[in-house]
Order: sequence, then C-alpha cells, then structure tokens
Amino acid sequence: MTKKSTVIEFLALAAIWGSSFLFMRLGGAEFGVVPTAGVRVIVGALVLVPLLWASGHWSALRERAGTILLIGMLNSGLPFVLFAYAVSSISTGLSAILNATVPLFGALVAWWWLKDRPDNRRMLGLVIGFIGVLLLSYDKASFKAGGSGWAVLACLVATFFYGFAANCTKKYLTGVQPLAIATGSQIGASIGLLLPTLWFWPTENPGTSSWLALLALGVLCTGIAYVLYFRLIGQLGPARAVTVTFLVPVFAILYGTVLLDEKLTWWMLLCGAVVVLGTSLAAGVLRPPTRR
Repeated sequence: MTKKSTVIEFLALAAIWGSSFLFMRLGGAEFGVVPTAGVRVIVGALVLVPLLWASGHWSALRERAGTILLIGMLNSGLPFVLFAYAVSSISTGLSAILNATVPLFGALVAWWWLKDRPDNRRMLGLVIGFIGVLLLSYDKASFKAGGSGWAVLACLVATFFYGFAANCTKKYLTGVQPLAIATGSQIGASIGLLLPTLWFWPTENPGTSSWLALLALGVLCTGIAYVLYFRLIGQLGPARAVTVTFLVPVFAILYGTVLLDEKLTWWMLLCGAVVVLGTSLAAGVLRPPTRR
C-alpha cells in the first residue's frame, strides 16, 4: 500500500462519513427518525456479514456475540437515532461539528470509568473542546417551541454513547477481530431497532429518492466506510486513523452549503476550529512542541 493510496482512502472516508448527515436529512424527511436509523443499520449489516464470512473471522463474532451485539446498540443504534433526529431541525454542518466531540467524551468516560486520568495537555484539550461546544451552541440551545436545543442535546448525547461504546470495546473486546466487532455492532443495532422501525414505519411509502438516500447511508456510509476505516487502522494505527473525524465536518459543511443551501457563518467555522483543536489535544493526536 503506497502513501498516496493511503491518503486517498483517508480523504475518501472523510468524504463518505461527511455525506452521512446529508443522506440522513434527505432520507429522514419521508422515513422519519427511527426508520432512518433502522434501515441504515440493517443495510449496513447486510453489506458487512458476507465480508466477515469471506474473511474467515466469523468465529470471532460467535465467541463474543453477546457483548458485541450489546455494544452495537450503544455504538450504532442509539447514536444513529439521535443524529437522525438532530439533522431534522439543525444544519448538517452543525451536527457534524458536534460529532467531532466524540474523543472528548471518550476521554472523560475513560477518566471516570477506567481511571485513565488525562495528563495536563489532554486536560487542557478537554477544557478547550467543551468551551468550543458552549460557544457554538449557546445561542441555539433554546428548548422552547421552535428552538434547536433538543437537537443540539441529541448530538451531544449521541457522541457520549460513541465515547462510552469505545471504552466498552477497549475494556471487553480488546484483541477481538475489528471486522467482527463492526459487523456484530450492525447486527446488534438491527435487532434492537427492528421493532421500533416497524412501529414507526411511515404510513405512505417513501419515494425513490428517499430510498436511495438510505441505501447510500447503509451501503456507503456504514458498510463500505467501516471497511475503509479498518484498512486505515491497519495502515496508520488507531491514533492516526481516528483523526479522520476532524475532516468529516469539512465535507459535511460543503455538502450542506452546496446541496441543501444551508447557511454557514464565520462563527460556526471559528467554534468548529476550537472544538477540533481541543479534541486533538484531548485525544493525544496534537502535541505541543517540547522545549529543548
């Protein structure tokens, strides 16, 4: 694998995950919140199951099925529902910026649960990151009728679940084949969301464009994206691969402004940069220069 191809895959994954907010908005308009998430994980599972079977690692999923399926609801099912709800009332760009706080919550959960106390640099990153979130959302966090406070809160709860699930994976699934975890997560989320999806299924069959949006969400943004992500982990290592999340808002904002005519302000860009800076420090990705 050449350096150039790794960079291409890195950018491709950021572009794909950035498009997930667009597809949730387009599909969710007719499907509704829960069916949008349900169809996404079911399609994602259908893509990943044959790949796991062909890889010869099916036994890895079978041996740890209970834990993997449960983590799937925390890592996919619930967050996908929350983000599908959020993008119905706030911009896809804002949702993507808030999504970049996942490492912040991951670090906090690790500190609280796994007693992995962050050093001073990472602590500074946590403070900077959450200041960025507060600056970004303080004027939007109205919980009155017509306000977007619940949508912003939904994004933050979703990112908390992502961070919590990451620590569960570290604690209980260390050493388990990554594709088995990814596939099992989608299966677990599919099982958990199946009945709610059927219950909330729209009375009128959604149009072709909405179906195509959800198929893209499941096949491209879930199935293929996971394959690319685990390839990058193998090529770059987990710490460097996770930095792809910092590019996701760039693509999400681009899609939202160009295709959905969403408003982009300098304040969003500035606060987004603060969030990414803090997250980079908290995740240990960005390190200040050492004195000599």
